[in-house]
Amino acid sequence: MTWIFLTIFAAFMQSWRNALQSKLSAHVSVAGVTLARFIVASPIAALYLLSLYRYQAAALPDFNPAFIGYIVGASVVQIVATGLMVKLFKMNNFAVGAGLAKSEALMAAILGVMFFGSALSLLGWFGVFIGAIAVLLLSGIANVKHFNLGTALLGLACGTSFALSSSWIREASLNSGLSFPHSAAWVLVLIISLQTVMLCFYIALKERDTFAKMWQHKGTTTAVSVCSCLGSIGWFSAMSLQHVAYVKTLGQIEVFFTIMVSILLLKQPLKRQDTAGLVLIALAAILVMLP
Repeated sequence: MTWIFLTIFAAFMQSWRNALQSKLSAHVSVAGVTLARFIVASPIAALYLLSLYRYQAAALPDFNPAFIGYIVGASVVQIVATGLMVKLFKMNNFAVGAGLAKSEALMAAILGVMFFGSALSLLGWFGVFIGAIAVLLLSGIANVKHFNLGTALLGLACGTSFALSSSWIREASLNSGLSFPHSAAWVLVLIISLQTVMLCFYIALKERDTFAKMWQHKGTTTAVSVCSCLGSIGWFSAMSLQHVAYVKTLGQIEVFFTIMVSILLLKQPLKRQDTAGLVLIALAAILVMLP
């Protein structure tokens, strides 16, 4: 049951992180908003790892080629996925952008079955189908005149990138040579640290003024990073205990948190078809989780 509580906590924190990223994206570039997710998270993750070792001694991870490869791959793909999500925020309203990105759960199920040894029941595949319909509904297919293929494809690319990153995060944890929770904590620290270095290097070369803009909005930047780190602790831990497909489908509960955040914090109304799409995604998550 531990992975269930961790997933719900992660989904709650991610809904707030997404809302804060959406606000920050109005003032900071895509690269800056993406960096905001990691820049304060590294020391928090390191403190979490140190606390685990003080509570229970453990060995160091096995830095084998597979472990390192999954760490690097997950780091790069997650940066790409976060950048795509920020672009989604700019193309549609917050709740719809987050809903489109939730194709991650569907792609995690497909990738898991194809490459990572996961298995779904017939009822589970029906849930995947329902979720696919929901993603199309959120992209605007219910109104052909306003259907935006670019937004739909961007949402699918975002979800696929997040799904691949999540799958590699789980594989890194399994190849670390450590048991839970130390395995998940090491993967978290290494990935966040690598992502921070890569993004700082890129911004220093291409967008130096982005650092100044992030400092001008340091409160929001810090809040994004804290929410992101806490959510990542939940996601990484849950995925070290359970297949990604199950974690991500249960994580669809985030859509309800998203609705609450978009209405209460961002004051953004939802159209009827958007609400229906979000509800269908939640239904898909329930169907996939049933035995």
